[in-house]
Amino acid sequence: VQLQASGGGLVQTGGSLRLSCAASGFTFDNVAVGWFRQAPGKEREKVSCISKRRGGVTYYADSVKGRFTISTDNAKNTAYLQMDSLKPEDTAVYYCAGPIDYYSDRDCLFFGPWGQGTQVTVSS
Repeated sequence: VQLQASGGGLVQTGGSLRLSCAASGFTFDNVAVGWFRQAPGKEREKVSCISKRRGGVTYYADSVKGRFTISTDNAKNTAYLQMDSLKPEDTAVYYCAGPIDYYSDRDCLFFGPWGQGTQVTVSS
């Protein structure tokens, strides 16, 4: 399993970024995938997860609801995280993850292994 996140960068408060995650070693058809992030000096936290099983399930952390949108292109085995209305507190290294170990519309757990992340920096 390999996951490669990309699309990070430096953006001003209120701006947007779209992260991409190319996966190999598994397909998205029957699993959930997600995004996590880790800010300097803080623990890694869940951001969003998605699965098209069970009629489609998505999870968003309260801190990003209404601003971030997760999606997948199963034909390309690629996941995306559209991030709008970015805030300085969104600054972190963002990691894509999958297959997710547990997911629902209320939680998302992934125990690794982690791939390389992409840095997102939001300036005030």
